[in-house]
Amino acid sequence: MMEAMTSTPQQTVPRLGIAFVPVVPPEQFRSLVRAAEESGLDELWVWEDCFKESGVASAAAALAWTERLRVGIGLMPAPLRNVAITAMEIATLERMFPGRLMPGVGHGVQDWMGQVGNRAASPLTLLREYATALRRLLHGEKVTVEGTYVNLTDVALDWPPLTPPLLYVGGEGPKTLKLTGEVGDATMLSWAAEPEALRRAIQLVRDSVEPKAGGQKHEITVGQIAATGSDAQARVAAELAVWGREPAPGVGVAGDAETIAADVRRLGAEGCTSVILQATSDEPDLEGFIRFLGQEVRPLLAE
Repeated sequence: MMEAMTSTPQQTVPRLGIAFVPVVPPEQFRSLVRAAEESGLDELWVWEDCFKESGVASAAAALAWTERLRVGIGLMPAPLRNVAITAMEIATLERMFPGRLMPGVGHGVQDWMGQVGNRAASPLTLLREYATALRRLLHGEKVTVEGTYVNLTDVALDWPPLTPPLLYVGGEGPKTLKLTGEVGDATMLSWAAEPEALRRAIQLVRDSVEPKAGGQKHEITVGQIAATGSDAQARVAAELAVWGREPAPGVGVAGDAETIAADVRRLGAEGCTSVILQATSDEPDLEGFIRFLGQEVRPLLAE
């Protein structure tokens, strides 16, 4: 009986994190990172949105300012970065702060990629080549590849990670979701969707997961816009509109600690191993919101 309960997906208690969306200036970042660490949150994710703040620089600072917090980068745009540079940066951070870095790569926003002259004719081909080469480099291999977009000749890291971090690959469309399972160790879903759509997305990933050495479970992280307070529902609806999304069941969460914890547990029951909550752009007390999540919401998740 105990073994059956342990293996049931509904028993999953996801890790809880906060997304640092670069809508506040970099000089405010340290206090928010400290709030995440001190409040007991499991993860903090930084975005590498053009042309705002560097994901790698932000992640390095967050790791240096903390002792236990896991720090994710979601997502480094493959068209913007040479894969060897990305591998060097990930490997350096992983060796400095072992076991706490969660690097992620994705297509990048195509309009932004066009602005810098790096828009790929086939984003899927680029991401496949990029993630495959990146993962091999992080596992200490010497890589030679002649691809459509990625070309390396006898490239190997002098200081590869002692234990390679899980490589997150993110995206939204069905073809990209399948690709994340094939070439990544973990998947980042940009947003929580309506329940049935979320189940379909997770199933697409699961069906395409390639067996990895050691039988490592494929992790799935999902983002969710959240707010608390008397005007929480209105602020969540307004934030969804900013991102071109409509309010719907399972899309965004507004309410007290119990309400938010119940939504996080729901996402865990669907198969998400971590849930990254994103405050609204007009959150009046971002540090207070982070502490609310760590001190009031997180303790409810195991109940």
